Amino acid sequence: MSTDDVPLSSEAGDEDTPETDGGGGVDATPVFVWGTNISVQDVNAAILRFLRHFRDPRDAGRVDPVMDEGKYMRAIHRILELEGGESLDVDAHDVFDHDPDLYGKMVRYPLEVLAIFDIVLMDLVARIEPLFEKHIQTRIYNLKSSICLRNLNPSDIEKMVSIKGMIIRCSSVIPELKEAVFRCLVCGFYSEPVMVDRGRVTEPHICQKEQCKASNSMTLVHNRCRFSDKQIIKLQETPDEIPEGGTPHTVSVVMHDKLVDAGKPGDRVEITGIYRAMSIRIGPSQRTVKSIFKTYIDCLHIKKTDKSRLHIEDSMDIDNTNASKSSEDHFVRDKIEKLKELSKLPDIYDRLTRSLAPNIWELDDVKRGLLCQLFGGNALRLPSGANFRGDINILLVGDPGTSKSQLLQYMHKLSPRGIYTSGRGSSAVGLTAYVAKDPETGETVLESGALVLSDKGVCCIDEFDKMSDNARSMLHEVMEQQTVSIAKAGIIASLNARTSVLACANPSESRYNPRLSVIDNIHLPPTLMSRFDLIYLILDKADEQTDRRLAKHIVSLHFENPEVVEHQVLDLPTLVAYISYARNIQPQLSDEAAEELTRGYVEMRKRGNSPGSRKKVITATARQIESLIRLSEALARMRFSEEVGVGDVREAFRLLEVAMQQSATDHATGTIDMDLIMTGVSASERQRRDNLVAAVRNLMMEKMQIGGPSMRMTELLEEVRKQSSMEVHLHDIRVALGTLMSEGSALIHGESVKRT
Repeated sequence: MSTDDVPLSSEAGDEDTPETDGGGGVDATPVFVWGTNISVQDVNAAILRFLRHFRDPRDAGRVDPVMDEGKYMRAIHRILELEGGESLDVDAHDVFDHDPDLYGKMVRYPLEVLAIFDIVLMDLVARIEPLFEKHIQTRIYNLKSSICLRNLNPSDIEKMVSIKGMIIRCSSVIPELKEAVFRCLVCGFYSEPVMVDRGRVTEPHICQKEQCKASNSMTLVHNRCRFSDKQIIKLQETPDEIPEGGTPHTVSVVMHDKLVDAGKPGDRVEITGIYRAMSIRIGPSQRTVKSIFKTYIDCLHIKKTDKSRLHIEDSMDIDNTNASKSSEDHFVRDKIEKLKELSKLPDIYDRLTRSLAPNIWELDDVKRGLLCQLFGGNALRLPSGANFRGDINILLVGDPGTSKSQLLQYMHKLSPRGIYTSGRGSSAVGLTAYVAKDPETGETVLESGALVLSDKGVCCIDEFDKMSDNARSMLHEVMEQQTVSIAKAGIIASLNARTSVLACANPSESRYNPRLSVIDNIHLPPTLMSRFDLIYLILDKADEQTDRRLAKHIVSLHFENPEVVEHQVLDLPTLVAYISYARNIQPQLSDEAAEELTRGYVEMRKRGNSPGSRKKVITATARQIESLIRLSEALARMRFSEEVGVGDVREAFRLLEVAMQQSATDHATGTIDMDLIMTGVSASERQRRDNLVAAVRNLMMEKMQIGGPSMRMTELLEEVRKQSSMEVHLHDIRVALGTLMSEGSALIHGESVKRT
């Protein structure tokens, strides 16, 4: 510390000097922090000046300078009034603006400077409110520079650092001993409370009672000791910070008291804390320690980061007494007013559609479906305990090169707690949860997989068709019940996975074959297909005009073309803020909307029973009604409306029609048939199979005797073709004979058939 700073503290004026903790006055012997040339009195005075006199430059125009008592004095008064908060959040940028020298000392020697900070703060509080008993801690946040996890070096030990990452694991809350009380086993005398000094408890050797004085007779009394909460969390680098070809680094973070349970696994956070090192013993019974130390971060402040993503809970700060809240309140109000003005625009729906992935050309109906997924519907919980999910699941199927993965990547960047995974690289346990050994305690613990980590977010699964059946079967429960149930290694648990699934798949022959049904094109089980609310087919059709416009659009992305600039598009921060605010609205169905839903559903069902046809085709099921309600609620949220209107319901029907016309159309009859998605076989195909079985049965009764000579399948095929007008293949004959064999009226030997 430079010598010309010393007179500064002595000239700080009469009001500041007596209040320094060094006592005395100007002539008092200076006290230095051990091993440094930092004077305690100077730091004391600097902190006091900062707390008393710091004014926020943003408040300059709005607050009367005579009446204004400073940003942090207001925060201290608020803590005293509410009597709720036990910590004062101090923005490190404010400290730097007011006193760069104090900021430098605070970052280099945080343990000592923060201890002085707490003493000065309590001194100040005692002067304002002598009866205030709680201890107020200082929590520093928003350092000038944030450090990458892999750049933490031994030179950073015992310094204040700020790191960003994603929480991957939280331990349970551990009680940490702060004050110990001992009792004499001979006379029952209780000792004075013994403070824990750097993790060591000094047990009294002799009983303090005059009449007893027994040696080594003291035992710890748990119920009289004082404990504090402690939790260890694992922080991992975010994917965008990992260098090419690198694997993510992790660091342990220790939380205390109020910070416990402030972050959940899957949260992206910025942590300000002190980088510490700790020696490790070779064995639990030996005093010898290893030469390599274990490092961890002692957390001072935690806050959610990544403003480009949606937030589910916007109020993340740990305390209600956040110092910066008052200055930000007006800013939040202004922003909400702007969002409400936006929501009143008549073309807001189209504007939002244009703003979603503007670099992807057209695909408007697909984008509208994805928008609905981001806004989401209401999750409904009935008094009987039944739950209805509010999340919308979408499947995109299409030819290669139709920008499916681009849409997925965009949704992943935008969605809250989004996890992106690919079909081949995901196993069943990687998606749900797996049992691992905790390296610190050695016990088996559950590690959350992708679906659990994206709880209340969107889980994007690319290459869905290339997933193993084992992994895919895990999705059945997640997509309808929204839980993951586990029973392995003695752990029986049901974890929440309230996630929207956005999957994209390629057809089995790479390109979509329009002559086959959706189920034949994508080899997915019908039970899984029926759980998707919307199934979009994105096909690559050759059309000269469309191709020319698409080519122009793609080329224009690579150079700035003033003619192709998109107008009236919301920028990403506005879109994020808009969706975040809308997700807090809980729209209810109006009577007209409910009536329209019922009428529309009955209409859809009627289509299958066309007059004059004997067969009944299922064109909609009860799952479609739930999908429609969810889509209608999402559309109401887009308008910031508390009520679902008839227009929302009609648009929901239109979206469902567009998706169903592509995915559930039976190519033989041209009508929508939900049986295609529910069972994989359309009603017309089932009818055709039944007719073929009847034809083969009649033919065998005519041409063959019971127990008589056998007949070759090819001969049977020729005979059926002569009698039938429909196109029949050998595979169809085999299927029909399989049905007859299960009935017991035919016997198959290789390529020949016998009647039984």
